[in-house]
Amino acid sequence: MKRVGIVANSQKDKDGKITMSCINWLQKEGCLVITADDESLYLKSDFIVVLGGDGTILNVARKASVFEKPILGINMGRLGFLAEVELKDMYRSLKMAIEGNYTIDSRMMLECKLMRKGRILQEYHSLNDVVITRGAFSRVIRLKTYVDGEFVNTYSADGLIISSPTGSTAYSLSAGGPIVRPDVPLIIVTPICPHSLHNRSIIVSADSRIDVDILDSNLDIMLTIDGQIGYKLTKGDVVTINRSKYQSKLIRIEKRPFFEVLRSKLSERNQ
Repeated sequence: MKRVGIVANSQKDKDGKITMSCINWLQKEGCLVITADDESLYLKSDFIVVLGGDGTILNVARKASVFEKPILGINMGRLGFLAEVELKDMYRSLKMAIEGNYTIDSRMMLECKLMRKGRILQEYHSLNDVVITRGAFSRVIRLKTYVDGEFVNTYSADGLIISSPTGSTAYSLSAGGPIVRPDVPLIIVTPICPHSLHNRSIIVSADSRIDVDILDSNLDIMLTIDGQIGYKLTKGDVVTINRSKYQSKLIRIEKRPFFEVLRSKLSERNQ
């Protein structure tokens, strides 16, 4: 018996009909459906079905990666770069998933440590990106940046995006960063609206360590993880980013070429 976890975005399925339909279908196929809103869902499930958009998948991916559980994303959002399946194909894809007819797309993740006064204050893992950014009404911030201990630049900018390959099509892309195939192991560093003509994205090895020193005492400086978790930064804080020991495992029913998906999704964004 397959044990299938279900996580649904209630804002996108407001009446719950799609979620209940999915649960009922899986139960009729002989699956044990787990809907617990705690760690037990990740412990007990063979794989997890996520009903929502990329934001919901990112949230689940961070949790599921710790337990090495694969995720099948059902797109209820707009773009759905991470979601494998459109709603119209949901039952066919679920059938293939419970029969084991799929591949696993393992995605590199980032580890982020916030150091304050020489000790680790917070530790996070992200699938897309780690972002240091100023508040809406504050001035530009100065971020002294190192790669593997080597000084790179003191960015005077609205912020800095440290992105995984998966995150290259997210915030980093909007800030002018490069598009990278998700299977290429590297880390992207992209300044946000830099106050200089020569500041550009840089690409470093996936095994590099990036240290960012916060040089300003502006109370509105924020550290954000995948755009979903936030923590206030202050002068003297050091944010360290490197490759995470965890990987996100995304179920792929149909192995569509990356650039085909990219063309399709970006054309949707421009409509």
